[in-house]
Amino acid sequence: MNNSNYDKYYEEQDKVNILKMREVLDDLPRFCRQFFRGIEPTTSPRTRLGYAYDIRVFFEFLHSQNTALSRIDIKDYQIDVLDMIEREDLEEYMEYLSLYEKGEKEITNAEQGKKRKMSALRRMYDYFYKSEMIKRNTAELVNMPKLHEHEIIRLEPNEVATLLDQVEAGEKLTKSQLKYHEKTKLRDVAILTLLLGTGLRVSECVGIDIDDIDFENNGLSIHRKGGYNTVVYFPDEVKDALIDYLEQRKLIIPCEGSEKALFLSLQNKRITVRSVENLVKKYARNVTTLKKITPHKLRSTFGTNLYKESGDIYLVADVLGHKDVNTTRKHYAAQDDENRRRAARMVKLRENKK
Repeated sequence: MNNSNYDKYYEEQDKVNILKMREVLDDLPRFCRQFFRGIEPTTSPRTRLGYAYDIRVFFEFLHSQNTALSRIDIKDYQIDVLDMIEREDLEEYMEYLSLYEKGEKEITNAEQGKKRKMSALRRMYDYFYKSEMIKRNTAELVNMPKLHEHEIIRLEPNEVATLLDQVEAGEKLTKSQLKYHEKTKLRDVAILTLLLGTGLRVSECVGIDIDDIDFENNGLSIHRKGGYNTVVYFPDEVKDALIDYLEQRKLIIPCEGSEKALFLSLQNKRITVRSVENLVKKYARNVTTLKKITPHKLRSTFGTNLYKESGDIYLVADVLGHKDVNTTRKHYAAQDDENRRRAARMVKLRENKK
């Protein structure tokens, strides 16, 4: 497995994020640059870009809601603006995030979105407070939104089989979709089989190079969220789907820069995250209209199946690449609950009365 090619793809992704970051920084107060330089050693470019987008929303809120600050360009805000902010201001900001307008778009945030934006703000306040550049850490005083547990959406075993069968057969596709189906069928089966058979994240899937596959050991070198490389092992069903696709892949002349990429788009470039999301949606809607199936739901399907088979939450955490087993436990707690319910039904105290 060739990690140098693999790393090159992610280095390119980092460059894209760094360039986007510079654009966002131009919209932020100048003192924010010090914060982003300060957290650079411990964060990825993608994480910093996410913080920048979220912090920009905060300063846009101040600019639109505060009469005094609305007369000053956001770029010209001084760091003492952070000390001027009261707890009540931040609570109003949380309420504002529920629904606000940007341009002509209405933007909403549920608990998860609010929590993420508040986490970015807390990180910035914490940095400047510890650097003794502000006197108060006001963001710490605001309670984080309480997240409600969501039921895990996943495919049942019969739905998984139906999904893969329909991709192979091209059933229920529109006439325009069928035009391209022969060209993409083997690729799409390989992608879906890989996601369902390994629990990879979609970003990990699109980053795979041909040299990353070791068919001798059924191993795959992948770049995990968090920036480290690891090997994931796959079952023979995945191996067969990959081999079938690679026979077709050999006949394709890729565009410059995508020569090593495993999965190619119809334009013969490395397939994008958005394209994989779209193809999952396209096929899954023909299997179930009640569930909104995304690549992440295929990951949940794999995790649930592995947990059902093994009963080992630490194994599931390791295979999925979760750093904290509590993340995994939170996601698959419903399975434990179902096991306990099943156990309760097994115990009979008296025969049913006729």
